[in-house]
Amino acid sequence: MRHRTISARLIWLSAWCIWLVDFASKQWAVSALSATPRRILGDFLTFTLVRNSGAAFSFATGLTILFALLSLAVVIAITYYSSRISSRGWQLTAGLLLGGVLGNLTDRIFREPGFLSGHVIDWIQIPHWPVFNCADSAIVIAAFLAFVLTVRNIPPITPVR
Repeated sequence: MRHRTISARLIWLSAWCIWLVDFASKQWAVSALSATPRRILGDFLTFTLVRNSGAAFSFATGLTILFALLSLAVVIAITYYSSRISSRGWQLTAGLLLGGVLGNLTDRIFREPGFLSGHVIDWIQIPHWPVFNCADSAIVIAAFLAFVLTVRNIPPITPVR
């Protein structure tokens, strides 16, 4: 039982950290960035404020309600399975995914134009890549980690013997 509690705590702690960084960075972006892009590292890194009505990296623009509902399903699934995940790698992966999903879901719930249709704040731009945010980055890193863990045949839940 203790292992299950620790597993869930690690997932939620990492998710909370991602959510906090994402929330704070979006608050900063909304208050500090204007319509004019701000070059940070020459042509490599630019901060550009974008209000995105789609999914990560501006995919499926206009389907905000659908992605809000899918996000809720992901949160429910991770919450349900969080105490069963025994691998530290999968715990980190679940925490990154949960934090990223919660970060963008927070925007969809609370930002304009309204409840479950709010636009996600994106603000990081690199060449040949759509504008994104910290939550998007966490989701992509989680997907990469899930791929690596799967290729290495590390199960998220250790079977009981």
